[in-house]
Amino acid sequence: MRRLLGRLLPGRRWHIASGVQAADQIPARIPARSAVMVGTPADPRWLAFDCPCRTGHQIMLNLDRRRPPYWTVTSTRRLTVRPSIDSDRPGCRCHYYIREGKVTWVPDIRRREDGRES
Repeated sequence: MRRLLGRLLPGRRWHIASGVQAADQIPARIPARSAVMVGTPADPRWLAFDCPCRTGHQIMLNLDRRRPPYWTVTSTRRLTVRPSIDSDRPGCRCHYYIREGKVTWVPDIRRREDGRES
């Protein structure tokens, strides 16, 4: 399903659509494949976007190097974020990279109680 969504909008890449000064200014609706940066380009604090799994949860990544763990945005036009994003919620794990505006999903390999991968 995730790969199908990527094929439906092939020309559109992830990017930073806007910037705000404080986290409480993040819009309730963020456009698809877009992110909002909180702070300034010289002092970024947060990156907010809707998870690409499209189940409705929003991701907030810490960009402040003074507070680990933190992520780094290396490109804004074709969004690149390092390291990977791993959102593990009850019943839904989303682990992916955003590089050059494209989402690459990491396979969910978990060990079952019997030691085999599921």
